[in-house]
Amino acid sequence: MPELPEVETVRRGLEPVLSGARLTRVRQNRPDLRFPFPDRLPERLEGAVVARLERRAKYLLMPLSTGETLVTHLGMTGRFTLDGDQIGEFEEAAPATGKHEHLSLCAVRGRTTTRVGFADARRFGFMGLIPTDDLDVHPWFAGLGPEPLGNAFSGAHLAEALARKKQNIKVSLLDQRIVAGLGNIYVCEALFRARISPLTAAGKVSRPRLETLAAEVRNVLNDAIAAGGSTLRDFANAEGGQGWFQHRFDVYGRAGKPCAMDGCAGVVDRIVQAGRSTFWCPACQKR
Repeated sequence: MPELPEVETVRRGLEPVLSGARLTRVRQNRPDLRFPFPDRLPERLEGAVVARLERRAKYLLMPLSTGETLVTHLGMTGRFTLDGDQIGEFEEAAPATGKHEHLSLCAVRGRTTTRVGFADARRFGFMGLIPTDDLDVHPWFAGLGPEPLGNAFSGAHLAEALARKKQNIKVSLLDQRIVAGLGNIYVCEALFRARISPLTAAGKVSRPRLETLAAEVRNVLNDAIAAGGSTLRDFANAEGGQGWFQHRFDVYGRAGKPCAMDGCAGVVDRIVQAGRSTFWCPACQKR
């Protein structure tokens, strides 16, 4: 499933086309994805102007001039696609492309119109239209922790949130109430960079090590975003390209291979925690 860097990569790809654009010729090609599409979705989108493109955790947000925000979760195989050319105005409704494209629209900016499609082969993604003023209290967002790339995320925040927690640090970092948007791949990579064992009780990690961990979470996410995210199976950006960060993994998916840390003679191991694979180096990641 796409994690924060992949969703941010999609956001950055869509922003030049959709930010400030007027939406026209919206076509919905099926009634539902994981959940039903919002009622009267085409009618509510037609004529709306996208104020900007945002991301919260693993959600894409498009605040609209109508006072609603279009929220999209990509699920496992959700993809936005852009027409390859700056093609000018359509005279007919944007055509569907491929059997798995479930929504299509035109984004008009000045004299330029770009066709935007949303496809989801496995239909685990979903969309919502939520009053913009109510986003923070909506069930999808209420209770989410701070963004790991935002100013509210720090070693001090982790120290407060993890105090006295007996649950291991790996699983704790996947708790969206503690930090929003972190997923399995990047937690493994950040713990490796910080040299912290995933088996360590969260409440036992010292404040200095939590400061290091917070910094490494930021670093690994920024590195992944710069590389266009990670493509393990289905992820593609808005231009149809794949991410490249999977070629820079230090531990994820590298069980049985030599540790990448300079001076370490250890071997990467794989264990299962809370039903998820954890990759780590027992030699250099200490409790």
